[in-house]
Amino acid sequence: MSHPKVSIVIPSYKAIHFEACLRSAIGQTYLNTEILVSDNCPTDDIRDICARFPGVIYQRNSVIREDNVLSSLYSGKGVYIKPLFDDDILHPFCVERMVAALQMDERHQLAFSATQVINSDNERTETRRPYEASGNIAARDMHRSMALGMRNFVGEFTSIMFRRETLWKIAPNQLFRIGSHDFTKGLADLAAYINLARGGNAFYIDEELSYFRHDQRLQSNSNPNANPNFGNCFSDYIDLLVVSHEEGIISRAELLSMDQQVAVITVQLGNVFPQMARSRQRYLDYIAALPAGAA
Repeated sequence: MSHPKVSIVIPSYKAIHFEACLRSAIGQTYLNTEILVSDNCPTDDIRDICARFPGVIYQRNSVIREDNVLSSLYSGKGVYIKPLFDDDILHPFCVERMVAALQMDERHQLAFSATQVINSDNERTETRRPYEASGNIAARDMHRSMALGMRNFVGEFTSIMFRRETLWKIAPNQLFRIGSHDFTKGLADLAAYINLARGGNAFYIDEELSYFRHDQRLQSNSNPNANPNFGNCFSDYIDLLVVSHEEGIISRAELLSMDQQVAVITVQLGNVFPQMARSRQRYLDYIAALPAGAA
């Protein structure tokens, strides 16, 4: 088996757990890697940490949030791109296992794995295993499952690896877009997975290869206190149903069958997130505009 280069890209903002994150990238058993850090930290802390580790490619970046993520992803020069967020941790075998999965079959466009959620003290709080065995899933079936199940079973960006050549076929302003909807402010990760796997397969590895840190004190997109667009992470599931029908991924009958569930989650979350009512109305307007007999 060949050993193509893997770019481990780290869009960074928070310094508190960054050194542990960086050490987990450096400590991979797979040796043909480049480690790129895109730093948007308001202090020099991340720069100073990187300076202690020879070989780390450091760049100061003035863009924030999703733009910093995009800049990082498109900066990698490796055959494969491995995202790693600044407070998460990789298992030492993560890159090795994911490269093997992608090399197994050229149709494997995206690899992802089981994950552990950890807290600020590195204590495990939740194991996430979407399947009970390793195997591939067609991109279309992955899309259907996430849309009709209203769930992201792949996980965060830290849990994936993908082919650089596939990324470069997608314009940066299209990576987080599906059909008529831009998911940048909500389910950007889910939209990216659908686009990156399109036309091929995703391969699931039933090993805990990454550790996602959940710490409510941090400035993180997973923290509702820090992310003003957090409600989009829920309302975007309604919009995903609409664009999935637009794209021919789900049928009219399947779209209509989700009406009760859409109504329920809108009632449950609508008082907290005004986006829910707006997405629900778009869903209803879309259904009302469908021509009679449409599939």
